Amino acid sequence: MNRPVTDPQPSGLPQIAHVPAALTFAALAGGLATGLVLTFAAPSALPPVLAVAGPVGSLWLRALQATIVPLVAALLFTGVVQTVALASAGAMARRSLGLFLAVLAFSATVPMFVTPALLAALPIPGSAGAALGNAAAATPGATQMPGMAQYLESIVPTNVISAAANDRMLPLILFVSVFALATTRLVGRQREHLVTFFHAVASAMLVIIGWVLAAAPVGVFALSLTVAAHSGAAAIGALAHYVGIVVLTGSVVLIGGYILAAAVARRGPAVFARAMVPVQVFALSTQSSLASLPVMLDACHEMRVRESTGEFVMPLAVALFRATSPAMNLAVVIYVANWYNVPLSPALMASGWIVAILVSLSSVSLPGALSYVASVGPIAIAMGVPVAPLAILVAVEMLPDLMRTVGNVTMDVAVTASVDRLTHGPTEGGAGKIAGNGGD
Repeated sequence: MNRPVTDPQPSGLPQIAHVPAALTFAALAGGLATGLVLTFAAPSALPPVLAVAGPVGSLWLRALQATIVPLVAALLFTGVVQTVALASAGAMARRSLGLFLAVLAFSATVPMFVTPALLAALPIPGSAGAALGNAAAATPGATQMPGMAQYLESIVPTNVISAAANDRMLPLILFVSVFALATTRLVGRQREHLVTFFHAVASAMLVIIGWVLAAAPVGVFALSLTVAAHSGAAAIGALAHYVGIVVLTGSVVLIGGYILAAAVARRGPAVFARAMVPVQVFALSTQSSLASLPVMLDACHEMRVRESTGEFVMPLAVALFRATSPAMNLAVVIYVANWYNVPLSPALMASGWIVAILVSLSSVSLPGALSYVASVGPIAIAMGVPVAPLAILVAVEMLPDLMRTVGNVTMDVAVTASVDRLTHGPTEGGAGKIAGNGGD
């Protein structure tokens, strides 16, 4: 039976004890409520409170930003090496990876059109966007729109260290990707040493970011209090609006899973929808693709996907593939750009498209808050969009994360069924060994 083949890898990434999302969300609500109460009931007490909350929130935000570049570089290196190794596992692995990349490219394209259209039809309510934009300590947005020639020159760094130091994310990510590809051509021990080094860097950075996120309730409370003090109740409406726009963008990828199942896997919409109901319910309750793996295999069995395909492709999809990540991560950045009136040229959108795909391959094994920082931060930096709002938006990520999980498991099953048909052709009644039937 086919099994995923990888290079020898160091032991897994460290287990990070992270603060429950509900606690961070409670800190957000508490900060907003405190800021509103002080603004309207005790305005004289507001200045000394802000004198403390402002620096505390800013310090936490800076600590969060400091981890982005080294974490993404290390995770991307190990992700590329692992992906190349898996591609050598055989025809089914290559088809699976090819379909993964095609879906990720589609996913990254969705927000380039859907999110601006949603924002045009459903703009940020009232003065909330301007109020929040003035309240948070944002970094400057991109003000100069490079021409295509300048853009193409900029993606090849003359000094990769300088690119990292100046947060030039796209050239850094492309260099790391090429460096990782070159590493796969080295002899065994040289390759293993480099993989071990970058894996250790990623592990150390995850420990640091785990420490930073352990203070998330304090940092989010301070930041949200400051925002509420400057923007009033408009902040609550803007956050609800943000959740709605990002969820609607992700829903397009969810619908794409049904289309893929019908067009490529040739499963009827009713059959696929019926098989997906228990998977989606389980995914909503656990918010975990990994925990949903047994239920996804049962859905493959119901759709008569062969056991050999299901047992190979499904774990591979769970390990490497997050279909909604490019769409929803890029939607976050486009939303923030709209929030801060940062113009996005075609070149900057192209940068976001590339980075959204690449970082989605490097952060799939990370838990929610870590994945949010490691995935959205590099896209924002590459597009010249303020990173500061992410420190507040991460507190409500538990709500869009429901759509992320449901969309991911739906596309995982659709891709597995599609690979089965592309590899073996149509499944006939009783032919072959079907996923989950026990077989010989």
